[in-house]
Amino acid sequence: MADKKFASHADLEEKQISWDKLSDNAYAYTAEGDPNTGVIIGDDGCMIIDATATPVAAQGVIQKIREITDKPIKYVVLTHYHAVRVLGASGYKNEGLEQIIASHDTWDLIVERGQQDMDSEIGRFPRLFQAVESVPGLTWPTMTFTGEMTVWLGKLEVKIKQVGRGHTKGDTIVYLPSQNICFSGDLVEADAACYTGDAYLADWPQTLDNLAAMKFDKLVPGRGPTLMTPDAVAKGLAYTRDFVSTLYSSAQEAVAQGMDLNATMKHTRSKMDPKFAQVFIYEHCLPFDVTRAHDEASGIRDPRIWTAERDQQMWHELQKV
Repeated sequence: MADKKFASHADLEEKQISWDKLSDNAYAYTAEGDPNTGVIIGDDGCMIIDATATPVAAQGVIQKIREITDKPIKYVVLTHYHAVRVLGASGYKNEGLEQIIASHDTWDLIVERGQQDMDSEIGRFPRLFQAVESVPGLTWPTMTFTGEMTVWLGKLEVKIKQVGRGHTKGDTIVYLPSQNICFSGDLVEADAACYTGDAYLADWPQTLDNLAAMKFDKLVPGRGPTLMTPDAVAKGLAYTRDFVSTLYSSAQEAVAQGMDLNATMKHTRSKMDPKFAQVFIYEHCLPFDVTRAHDEASGIRDPRIWTAERDQQMWHELQKV
């Protein structure tokens, strides 16, 4: 009998933390394919981009910041609504937190499916949600925007912008125009699978083109190592485009041939495994990815809500492959 537990349940090894300095103002807290956190240190305060899975995990980020500065951590920006990115936000409340910022589309998704997503993700990622009892509940933005907004950290200009749908409909990037540094959230991955369970796969390549046109010199992806040169940024964008395009085109081919989900999984694996089987969280993501790709290729435009029950049903069904 095949093991019916999520692939992530076998992922119990603590990851090696990297603390990368991109400039005097920008840092990345990364951990071998775990969700990355960005840090911007301005003249009068700091900004966090994506808040880790729990308030306890956020302490690791705070510790790194406090080695450099005692300035208040005024802002947390959520690049999207996924629990693994947002539930640690309350860990900053004693550090000077004034605002939790997200796109209005992200707010709408939290209203519509935040609780189900939280319950679902906690079940998927036991290691990331160690000390889950420290999570006080859903993280609600205190400030939302549509399209684009600017935050000034003293004289340092920080842009927060939606450049298109991809990983979710609320995707947001944060960047420093004066330094050409971007924090992309899960719109871009490096050496890690793209999770596409809530994605708009038909839109994602154009969104990546929009991002590429901004010509960033450095970029912190949602997962994987910091991209520290223009060439590395271009490769990260190309890698992500290849992943989501191969996934979606495989599902389109399968649906056109009338394949069910199991057959679609086999067909997609034949295209994806040779290129991507070795990257972080691939086996965990692929069943969710194929399910969403099959839905979208079948005409289901908006992602269906994942619940803990739906997760289990899908996972068990695809273990028959």
